[in-house]
Amino acid sequence: MRLNKSFAFLLPLAALACLLLAAGVAQAAPAGGKKLRVAFVLLETINDQGWTTSHHEGIEHLKKQLGDQVEVSYTENALSPADAERIIRNYARQGYDLIFGTTFTHMEPMYKVAGEFPNVKFMHCAGFKTRPNMGTYMVRIEQGEYLAGYAAGLMGYKNVGTVATQPIPEVVRGINAFTLGLKRGLDESKAKYDADKLNTIVWLKAWRDAVNETTLAEVLAAKKHDLIRQMADTSDSSKAACAKGVPAVGYGVSAAKYGAACVLTSTTFEWGAVYVDVVKKVLAGTWRNDQMFTGFEAGSVGLAPFGKAVPKAVADKVLALKARMAKGEDMSFAGPIVDQAGAERVRKGEKATDKELLSMRWFVKGVSGKLPE
Repeated sequence: MRLNKSFAFLLPLAALACLLLAAGVAQAAPAGGKKLRVAFVLLETINDQGWTTSHHEGIEHLKKQLGDQVEVSYTENALSPADAERIIRNYARQGYDLIFGTTFTHMEPMYKVAGEFPNVKFMHCAGFKTRPNMGTYMVRIEQGEYLAGYAAGLMGYKNVGTVATQPIPEVVRGINAFTLGLKRGLDESKAKYDADKLNTIVWLKAWRDAVNETTLAEVLAAKKHDLIRQMADTSDSSKAACAKGVPAVGYGVSAAKYGAACVLTSTTFEWGAVYVDVVKKVLAGTWRNDQMFTGFEAGSVGLAPFGKAVPKAVADKVLALKARMAKGEDMSFAGPIVDQAGAERVRKGEKATDKELLSMRWFVKGVSGKLPE
């Protein structure tokens, strides 16, 4: 709910303040220069080399940027909804001002606890439920996927093998965006390719599984795929590709940092930009229970440094496109786009809506493979 400002002057100031608080439009910051107490509920350990590591890097960025303005705590290994509920409620009881959940499975327990503590602010990652004191946040990682695919296409890779994780919209739109970027790069480089088989998908059916990540990457390399696309939390599929002499593209955090020296680049979550933005709004008293969905324009998505195999001309083209996207020109899902069956999903001159992106359950033309039942 948002208050219609055209009629705000008709309300007494006291009533207006109450209405704003009830609607979750804006809530006041802690009084008297007191440090904002911020807590994070983390899925796994901060050394998981993927999802939780990226959130921990965001926490460290927040501490570096805002320093004495915040008091920060976090708890690792909130794996189950029951664990998450207990941890979230403990932080709320301890008087924390702002609590972040960092994975979809934290949504229901956070929603429950937020209803019990209306004076605490909550932010949930990748969810869709809100309350007057609870918003959501997610980043447009597909923008990074599009550029990583674009780089690979410019370099002539046209038979990619992807070790996919779970068949949810976040992963599906990442696969699609990478494939669309790959096609763009190949078209610009005037390479010949099989339009139906640019990106072959195999399913891990897990977020991390070191043994199977390695096995699937080795199988794809043995079948002569010329590039391996990592999507799991760890860099094992990228490292397995490197060991077989096949280049790779990492995901989430820099795969090169964890031993995959052959990667062209990695798409990265930059949660720190989100955390700083939210905390600054709370400190300023302008926080709203929004559903945040941001990308390059907010600095919340990134590309890791390019590997030595990436020519400067390619890197320059990719970075130029990134600069355009950071100014709001998001072409990652710009039409025309057709699916595997040839049906038009996004018309020419249009873009996929946020609702379509966040619920995506179909593959673009060029993806070889199906969604598991």
